[in-house]
Amino acid sequence: MSTIATTRSPSGKTNILIWILRVLMAGLFLFAAFGKLNGQPMMVQEFKVIGLGQWFRYFTGVTEVVGALALLAPPVSGIAAMALLLVDIGAFIAQVAVLHVDWIHTIVVGAVLAALIYLQRTNIRAQLGLS
Repeated sequence: MSTIATTRSPSGKTNILIWILRVLMAGLFLFAAFGKLNGQPMMVQEFKVIGLGQWFRYFTGVTEVVGALALLAPPVSGIAAMALLLVDIGAFIAQVAVLHVDWIHTIVVGAVLAALIYLQRTNIRAQLGLS
């Protein structure tokens, strides 16, 4: 039996909410990735201060693009949300510990990703072979 056949479909209203959150987060992460991959001076400077090199800016940008696109693919959306939550946690740590800039947006993004993960928990468990 395939993984898709064993997953439970959310109700209509829940499905609409999941799609709203998917599109919102995908747009946000694509926007963030554009700044990194386009070499915006602010992003170049931030990653210079972080000290891991500009390769890490590109890596983060590509991770955000892949994660954002995967959010829009229902079979892998939950796993993508988990991966992007890890990216968000890294951004929080960098902003608090190294950059000393506003970090509240990382909390908000993390909360929305956590809600998306929670709403898709049944499908995530099935995909990971935990149900």
